[in-house]
Amino acid sequence: MKKLLFLICFLASLTATAQLNLKKTFKFATFYTAFNGATSISDVDIYSVTTGQLEQDVLETPFDYTFSVGLRKIKRFGYENRANVFYDGTEHSYADAATLGLVDGFEYLFEVDFQRQFGENYLNQNHFLRYVADNWVAKVEYNENGFVDIKYFEASQRFRKPIGEKFSLNIGTVQRLSKPYGYDPLSEWVLDNGSLHYTFLALEEMGYSISVQNGEYYDPDGNVVATSPEVWDEVVIPQVLSDYADKKQNEIDRTIEYSAVIGFDYYHYDKDFWLHSWGNLMPYHVDTDNEFSYHKYNNGQWLDYSGGLIFGYRYNKHLGVFLEGKYNKYWNREWHDFSLGLNYVIF
Repeated sequence: MKKLLFLICFLASLTATAQLNLKKTFKFATFYTAFNGATSISDVDIYSVTTGQLEQDVLETPFDYTFSVGLRKIKRFGYENRANVFYDGTEHSYADAATLGLVDGFEYLFEVDFQRQFGENYLNQNHFLRYVADNWVAKVEYNENGFVDIKYFEASQRFRKPIGEKFSLNIGTVQRLSKPYGYDPLSEWVLDNGSLHYTFLALEEMGYSISVQNGEYYDPDGNVVATSPEVWDEVVIPQVLSDYADKKQNEIDRTIEYSAVIGFDYYHYDKDFWLHSWGNLMPYHVDTDNEFSYHKYNNGQWLDYSGGLIFGYRYNKHLGVFLEGKYNKYWNREWHDFSLGLNYVIF
């Protein structure tokens, strides 16, 4: 009986502790979902002449949209204002990419954006878990940007050395899991003279076929895709090469890179001047002798780096300037965004 009472009390204690931790984890967090739409580029009239007759067609582009789902718990920096009553999925904060948050402790972001822009569909994802302590920081994140074709997992563990109240240095290790960037499946089809044997590739690897008698080109399903060498070379082959490269890359398991990282973080804020900056440099990467390691395509070591800058200054009650941006360069792939400008209050 005593054991049973002890077990009941123990389980009750665990439940209460779990509920307390769960409340602490989600306290001040916000879940949001939103759909935003807008008119895309205008319709385009297309003219052609067939057997002497003028024909007209209209190229229509469906409306742009973004469907966002997210959960975030990130304390806003002093320069960040909540512009809207509700999160609508269009919020964009450069500070989300910073190594450190405004406060020590546990913060997170999970966001998925389904986007259509100029008729093209993209999937963007940004997820991270971050814990900042006095002398160390750990972070796990996943980034996918369909617009620039970058996708990877990243985990980092760093020793942190604060220098004063505003500046800190960090050093540690990073592990990144991604598809084999640098691998070019088409290089296997380049002839000694430097030309690409693309027709043979289409026939042997992608299932296309040619009727020499009829002068017609067929896709793997037997549909006619071209009736002349010009259309075959200029229209069909580019898509064939793209499909082949995607197919070969998807057949390869994701590769993992082990890297050393050094970085810094600086944050100052008052109502008239603020500066927030961070940077990360990966100067060394462990060569694991993987067949598809980036070492193979880069002939040794390389530098990966990322950073961000948020600056604002009010000269007086009328005039102010700002500059915000972030930049990434991983595996010689670059993506960045920035914003700068001037505000002048007339009265």
